Formats: sequence, structure tokens, C-alpha cells
Amino acid sequence: MYLTRLQLLVLVLFCSTLSLAQNKLWYSTPARVWEEALPIGNGKLGAMIFGGIAEDEIQFNEETLWTGSPRDYNAANAHQYLDSIRYLLEVGKQKEAEELAMREFMGLKSETEDPSQWLTKVGEIRQQEDGPSAFRFDDSQWKSLAVPAYEGWESVGLEGLDGAVWFRKEFYLSKTDLTNSWTLDLNRIRDLDYTYVNGRLIGSSEGESAKRNYEIPKGVLKEGKNVVAIQVINFFGKGGIAGYKDTSRHIGLVSSEGQLRSLNGSWKYTVQDDHAPKVGTYQAAYQPFGSLKLSFPHETAKDYQRILNLDEGLAEVNYTLGGTHYTRTYLASFPDQAIAIRLSADQKKKITFSLALETKHVQHKIEQVDERTLSLTVHVKEGGLVGSSLIRINVTNGSAKVVNNRIEVKGADEAAIYLSAATNFVNYKDITGDGYQKAQAVQQKIAEKSFEAVVRDHQQDYKHLYNRFSIDLGPQSKQATSIRLANFDSDVDPSFVALYVQYGRYLQIASSREGTQPANLQGVWNHLLEPSWGSKYTANINLEMNYWPTEVLNLKELHEPLFQMIRELRVAGQKTAKQYYNARGWVLHHNTDIWRGTAPINNSNHGIWPTGGAWLVTHLWEHYLFNQDLHFLEDHYDIIKEATLFFKDVLVEDKETGWLVSTPSNSPENGGLVKGPTMDHQIIRALFNIFIQSSDIVNSDAALRDSIIQMHAKIAPNQIGKYGQLQEWLEDKDDPENKHRHVSHLWGLHPGNEINMEATPKLMDAAKQTLVMRGDDGTGWSLAWKINFWARLQDSEHTLKMIKMLLRPADRNGGSYPNLFDAHPPFQIDGNFGGAAGIAELFLQSHLSYVDLLPALPAKFSDGSIKGIMARGGFEMDFAWKDRKLTTLVVRSLAGKPLSLRYGKNNIQLNTETGKTYTFDSGLKHIN
Repeated sequence: MYLTRLQLLVLVLFCSTLSLAQNKLWYSTPARVWEEALPIGNGKLGAMIFGGIAEDEIQFNEETLWTGSPRDYNAANAHQYLDSIRYLLEVGKQKEAEELAMREFMGLKSETEDPSQWLTKVGEIRQQEDGPSAFRFDDSQWKSLAVPAYEGWESVGLEGLDGAVWFRKEFYLSKTDLTNSWTLDLNRIRDLDYTYVNGRLIGSSEGESAKRNYEIPKGVLKEGKNVVAIQVINFFGKGGIAGYKDTSRHIGLVSSEGQLRSLNGSWKYTVQDDHAPKVGTYQAAYQPFGSLKLSFPHETAKDYQRILNLDEGLAEVNYTLGGTHYTRTYLASFPDQAIAIRLSADQKKKITFSLALETKHVQHKIEQVDERTLSLTVHVKEGGLVGSSLIRINVTNGSAKVVNNRIEVKGADEAAIYLSAATNFVNYKDITGDGYQKAQAVQQKIAEKSFEAVVRDHQQDYKHLYNRFSIDLGPQSKQATSIRLANFDSDVDPSFVALYVQYGRYLQIASSREGTQPANLQGVWNHLLEPSWGSKYTANINLEMNYWPTEVLNLKELHEPLFQMIRELRVAGQKTAKQYYNARGWVLHHNTDIWRGTAPINNSNHGIWPTGGAWLVTHLWEHYLFNQDLHFLEDHYDIIKEATLFFKDVLVEDKETGWLVSTPSNSPENGGLVKGPTMDHQIIRALFNIFIQSSDIVNSDAALRDSIIQMHAKIAPNQIGKYGQLQEWLEDKDDPENKHRHVSHLWGLHPGNEINMEATPKLMDAAKQTLVMRGDDGTGWSLAWKINFWARLQDSEHTLKMIKMLLRPADRNGGSYPNLFDAHPPFQIDGNFGGAAGIAELFLQSHLSYVDLLPALPAKFSDGSIKGIMARGGFEMDFAWKDRKLTTLVVRSLAGKPLSLRYGKNNIQLNTETGKTYTFDSGLKHIN
């Protein structure tokens, strides 16, 4: 059925009016870069919608497409070196301890090939007088590339490339210039370089940390044209001439007088050899899958809108061209396990486009399945995983056919695209699955449904989660999201904060569902073959932060992927505990991946951190506290017990103080390998408390419980240092000028609770002093953590200041990208989740013996309401406030536990019954 123009106008006006009340991100232009595209996802699949008019891209991922394959990450009998490392730390020889640990206490890397023969081969060209290093070499047929690229040549067009690449750049000097001495400052190059000026080798260095400042000998430079030629050899990961992280600093020639002749810009390059030997890696990296490229016979358009409607779980693109209104609708369905796209118009026969599949994976195949279906198969480079994707098109009227592995649609009234994808991954030990069969099964199931039915089932599933919670801080602005972001610092709009909270909930629904992998550093979204930090799971803050909002914002089911990971890490971590510590139980260090690596990685100065597993156990406990599910606690009790047994075996007595301390470890990622970082002790105390309470609840292990109670009292306590700060280490050595992004020693303030208003006011003051010393600035996730810290300190205005810093346009110090993705930079999703959780702390805190209402409400948030927020003890709450004063409160008791409420100076205790609802007035008087 087609609407008349008048009916359509009425409908558009109605929807426009309605949309103003909705939570949505919207933009008046297509996305130019990935960080402007709009995310959709169903936990298994993720996609980024660019929404171009003539060319649209839907870049997609599948959660199990990673590098690597199942293997043993553990060095055999590494525990033989444990006592030596501890001794070196005890006597103050940190460097020697780190060197020994680097040799003998790190995890195993994947296969490494001997590079010597290959290096000899690619080095032969440097001996040629007329080779690429020569002044007069003809590079006219070479391509051009932007140099430098701090995030690697992958970020400027050479993704997936490892090997030897030559770069050349001309520059000009005057006769006067030659009277100076010159140094060539390239700062960093990844990994090995041979650098020539006018055919003469002036320097060679290895390792990305080596600074390339090469003095140019007298007589090498010429009046007029000069040439820099560099052979860059990159074995693995990011490659190329990196330059400076601060991109305002240029590479180039620096004279003896300090004059800089910039060499930033376009350089000529050629790939000499892209078959570098294998280089072992500690852990695997999450991979992009591919892209749908849609091409339309459209050049420009009017009334363009690109929308992500959080309330409906849909993305849309709308525009008018030649009197026709076009709409594209995008969704990722969890019930149907597919990405679905509909292209429609308000006139018949207007849908004409072509669809192509692309991927960055070198080893891939695109094939026609039938007249309306294409398949894309990708093989991960030097890995065991194979991805299979199917894309099928249904059209209403018109025609659709495959031509040269592109699907061409002409003159249709409407077209629907269905994308399914899967891999051969079965679990972290098994990759014998059939991705094609899994993708095909999805297509067969969805073929029996209309697009309307797909949308209906998707929204029923999505809204079952999303609609449990709402937050109203005022009507949503009519301005585009990018404008709201740019203006938020100078004109605080509380409704934008409410939108950000719901966006965090949307992202979690989209990236963590039952039966999927947990959200990684980027959720389920990634477009790079070499993503930063492998887009893995960093367990010294980022993985946990991803799940801070899950319980309080009423999405408890979405915790399950993390719980499944914990169950798997328990098994993997048992071997690591034995091999590295000769201990019982299980351990996780600061990172893991899809293969559940638990051994130390990267570098001994930050990779040896044994409390990742203990921190994850607190998520099991938090789920129990919020839901009071005894069966859940019983099912996970052994995981809690075994994490406790590990530290029962591993803690040692400090000879000077008699305290029990954790060693070796580090205070993430600050200060190197040490004995007894404060954060470790806070987490271990929390773990021991959880075990003590759990064992009592399930009535088990009384003798072990008694011994843990005794050990708990001996763990090194929190200490206040000479600046009034909470000490980060056993020694009082905090530097008040240190502005490190991690403030890990405040774990006991948040997400822990041992530093609190109720029991430790002096430690609260010390925590505040620590935050003042460390400073407000930080990367995106660091800003998010500081929101939680300041909210726990109940400093409402400083908390708002941190929210403003998080909700500012991204720069090198963090903030948010135009699509509101958190900027580390680059993108990490933890800041989105941590920020949403921190904002919730403004309105409700339940980490102590009571539920505290509006504990840190900023003056700007004077009026508002929240429905469906959760409190520990099994309570769901709705409340409203006006002029910063509570007006109404409704509490639903889900577990029949005693309720302790606090609002301002008012307190109330009430016994509750399961399933009953309780209403209170502004003074917490129980009125129903």
C-alpha cells in the first residue's frame, strides 16, 4: 500500500514531532570516517553505517574472527624463577628483576621464524649503487603515501602489510642553508630502518622505541634538490615512519640553530617484499570481516538525515532527491542472528543500486551462490580461523541479478538485504566448526520471513531489555548530535547526559548477548587488521569497566558472556597458576583474548599483574548482590574459592612490616615491577571478603574460611602518604607531578567499597587528594573512571566537570568522537560503559549498608526522573525530583530482603516481601 503525498506529509510531521522526544543520535551529513559511522549489533555481528548518498558502506564484524588459534600460552616451570624475582625486588634491584622476568617469566609467543635469511635477501638492494637509496634513482612510478603515520602505515592505506618498504622524499636547501649543521629527526620508525640522504647511509636503528635523530655529515647535503631514502622493515604490527604521537610536532631536518624544515606530507613509496617471516605474538587480535558497498545513481540530496534511534533499536538514512523521499533502515537482529537492511521510497520503481562485497583480508574469495546471493570467505593471515558470510537480496518488483560478483538491482519498489556471518570457531579449544553452514542456516531461516516480521521480532527482543530503564533530565534537543557534543562544555544540556546513558545501554545490548563473546576493547566493532592493543580484553580495568553499568542499569542478562569467559579463564588459569607460581587455584594477568590466554604478556614492567582473575570474581559477587540469586552463587562458588586459594598460596610476608603482600606485581601500568602495590591488596581483600561471605552463605569450607579471615587481617593496609594522598605503593614515593592516566590505587573507592564515607573518612580525604594530585585530564576510559571516583566522593560539581570532559569533541586527551564512541584515543568502548555507570552513581549508590538516593546530584540536573534503576539487595526503583529535591519514590522488592534507604538526613529501614511494591514520599515516609 502506498501513501498519498498528503498522508505522507502528515506521517512525516507526526514522526518528526515524535522523534524529538526520542533518544536518538542524528546527523545532517553522511559519515566521512569510521568514527562518525553509526553502530548496530546483536552481540555476534556488529556493523558501522556510513550512510553515504551515492556510496554507502556497511562495515561489518563477526565476534569470533580473530588471529591465532588454540595453543598453550604458558612457559613450563616459570615458577622456578619466582623467588629470584621476588628477592631482586626485595633488595631494590627493580631493573634486574624486570630483566629476569622478561627472560623467564613471560608467556609463550606463537610461532616465530628465523628472519636472518630474509633480512639478507631484502638487504641486497642496499648494495646497489643505482638502487632506491641513490640520489638519481627514478621513483616516478612509485605511489604516494602520507608520512608520518603514528598509528602505522596501516592507518593511511597499507593495512595488513608486513615486510620491507622503501620511502623517498625530496627537499630543497639554499646555499645559506648549507652553512648550518643539520640533523634528520624522524623520531620513531616501526621496526627497523636504513636511512639515506643523497645516497649515503646516515643511520640505522631497530625497535620502535629508538629515536631516529641522525646527524647528517658535512658534505652530504647539496644546494637545491636533496633526497631522503629510507628502507623500513616491519616484521609485525604497525609499520612505517611513525613520527610523533603529538602530531603538531613534525619530522624533518633540524638545523644547529633550531630551525625545522618539515618533511611531513606526501612521500613516494614502493613495497619491496611483503612476505616477512612470522613473528610470534603473546596474544591474538580481533579482526574486521568485510564491507557491503552500495552504489546509487544519486549525487546530491535534500533534507538528509542519518539517525540512530535508541528507543527503537534502528538506524536510518532519509533524504529527498528529485521529488522522491528515500529511506534506508538498518538493524542487527538477535532473534534472527542477521543484519537486515531495507531500501525504500515513497514512489514505485525508484530503488536502483548495486551491491559489492569487500574485505581487507588478502586471502579471500567472493562467489555467486545464486542469482540473488553472494558469499564472502576470508582466511585470517597465519591463523586458524575462516570466516564465511552470505548476503542475499529480496526485491519487490524490479529486477535483481549478479553481474561480475556484484548484485545489481533496477527499478524495484523496495529491496531487503540480509547478511549472515560465522566462523569455524566452536570454543577457545576447538575450531572444527563450519562457518558456511552456520551462515547458510541463518539465511534459510530468515528466508521464510518478511522484513516487517524481522523488524517486529528484533524490536520485541530489543525492547524487552531496553525499555526496563528510562531516564528523563529534560526534553531532548532538536540539534544534531555533533553540535550538541561541541556545545556541551559551554552549555550543559542535561538531556544529552541522559542520551549518553541510554547510548551506553544500547551499545551493551548490541555487543554482549547471551551465548556470545563478551564485549572486547571495541565492543563488537573494529575496522582495522591491526587494531590498537589487539582489540582484546584488558583485565586491569577495561574489560571490567565494560560491565560496570550492566546491573545498575537493568541489563543483568548481558553479564552472562563475561561469566562464561570467567568460567573458561578458570580452566585456562589453573595451568598458569601452577606453571608460574606453583600455586593452587587460577590466575589471570592483565590481558586475555578469544583463546583465553592467562599468562603474563608484552613486558615485565606491566604484564606481570596477577589480580585480573580476582577482579573478575567481584563481577560474580556483584551479580549476586543485585539479584540475590542463591543458585547463581552456588554454581560459581568453586570459581570464587579457587581464586582465593591462589592468593592463599601466593601472598608472602613482608620482612619489614610483617604484612602479607603481593609480589611480583605492578600498579597498572605505572612504576614498573614492584612488591606490594596498593591496588593488589584492595582487590585481594575484596576477594577474601567475597569468599568469606560466600562460603558462609553456601555453608561450605568452614576451616578454609577461618584461615582466610586470619590472612585478611594481615594484608598490607591502605596508607596515607606525606602529601596526604593514598599511597600507590608500600613505600611513600608518590610523585605529586605524576599525571598518569591510571589511578589504580583508588580501586578501593570504586569499584570497590572499602574506602567510603561510612567507615573510612580519612581514607576518603586521601583518595580525594590523590585525584587532585593526579589531575582531571586523561584518556577516555580514565575520564570515565574519574566520574565514578568523584561521584563516590559525592562531589557533584566536580563529577559534572568530569562528565563535561568525557562529553567533549575527541582530542589526544580523550573525549568522544562524533558518533559518541569513547576516544582513548583511539576508540575504546570502555569509556562509554564506564561513563554511563558513573552517571548512574549521581542518582543512586548502593555499595554500602544503605541505598543512597541522589547522593551527588549536580545543580544543572535540578529536575528529572528515573525508572527501572537497580540497587544491591534486589531492588528496582523509580523516583523523581524537582529543584534537586526528591518528590516520589517507588521500590519493587525482587528478593524480599530488608531495605535501608537514605536521602539526605532521612533514613528508613523496612522489611520487604518478594514481588511487593513500596511507595515513599519526599521524606522517605512509607505511604503504601
